[in-house]
Amino acid sequence: MKRRILVLNERDPANPMTGGAETHVFEIFRRLAARGHEVTLLAASFHGCAREEIVQGVRVRRLADRYLYYGLVPWAARREAARGKDVVVDVLNKLPFLSPWLVPLPCLAIVHHLFGTTAFRQVPLPVALVSWLLEKLIPLAYRDTPMLAISPSTKADLVARGLDGARIHVVPPGIDKDTHRAVDDGLAREPVVLWIGRLEPYKRADLVIDAMKQVREAIPAATLVIVGAGSARGGLEARVRRQGLADCVRFTGFVPEDEKIAWIRRAAVLVQTSEKEGWGMTVIEANVCNTVAVASDVPGLRDSVRHAESGLLYRYGDRNALVDALVRVLGDTELRRRLIRGGKQWGDRFGWDEVADDTAALIEEAIAPTGRPVALRAAVFPD
Repeated sequence: MKRRILVLNERDPANPMTGGAETHVFEIFRRLAARGHEVTLLAASFHGCAREEIVQGVRVRRLADRYLYYGLVPWAARREAARGKDVVVDVLNKLPFLSPWLVPLPCLAIVHHLFGTTAFRQVPLPVALVSWLLEKLIPLAYRDTPMLAISPSTKADLVARGLDGARIHVVPPGIDKDTHRAVDDGLAREPVVLWIGRLEPYKRADLVIDAMKQVREAIPAATLVIVGAGSARGGLEARVRRQGLADCVRFTGFVPEDEKIAWIRRAAVLVQTSEKEGWGMTVIEANVCNTVAVASDVPGLRDSVRHAESGLLYRYGDRNALVDALVRVLGDTELRRRLIRGGKQWGDRFGWDEVADDTAALIEEAIAPTGRPVALRAAVFPD
């Protein structure tokens, strides 16, 4: 049955601040739109944007800037509901929308990760306090709502907050296998260490910068490339200069998708240093491009990396452990060969079409609950 779907997410793919969560949401719903479903996304506006446009079959309405957006979205969502919608998909990525209380439609929640106390290290105190307090309402607002969590870590967080695990379905993000594919065996690459993400405090790009001096002592030709934009860039560039690393650290700023993929294919190792993630989309992208992943052993990343099989995990914040992992990968060809092989086998299990199928199935469960287990194609983790 073709459905009329309303999606609530602060950012759409054209937003300059878009990240992995937005990619995840749009890859799903552009596929559902292509299958004949009517999809409307209510998003925040940004400088120079169109107020409304069709993007790959999805109707995108941009309400107001990110600060006014959350005040307007309940009103706009209720108006959309009155015009005829079957379901609202509430993306819990920044602030919760509390749709089960505010929008008169069946609701499916998609949860990437919740900030908890990390919000106080990421944003100004008043904003962090609002985020923290609103997250306290999630167990009440969404107690009867089916949820799609993108990792076992996210599900565990939700259960720990008091939500019913039987209503939470783990469906990891997919990967575009047409664009993300290996062009070599990954073994003869220059010792390029690649970091990709928004340059925000909780992503902790500073940790890999601090590790580079020791990495260079063992692997003199090693260089670091940091791909992404964000509020922390100025401080990170100053950190590079203070440590005398300007000759081996490059900041690219935001790059288009094809350029990002080219960097993944060029790098010997991709590193993720965050203190918390919902999953680790760039880890899987690296896997299928024959690039070894090294990541901090934190929620989300410990799900996307199978330690010593598809990549290496190191203790979060431990610079010496990070240095050791990077040096081992860059300096040990046999280890890299084994991790590349295991990473390719792991990464090949994730596809967007299967994720879209599962999301459609969960939408049907939200509209007409059966109480029976939902058959999912992309669920690679046991319940």
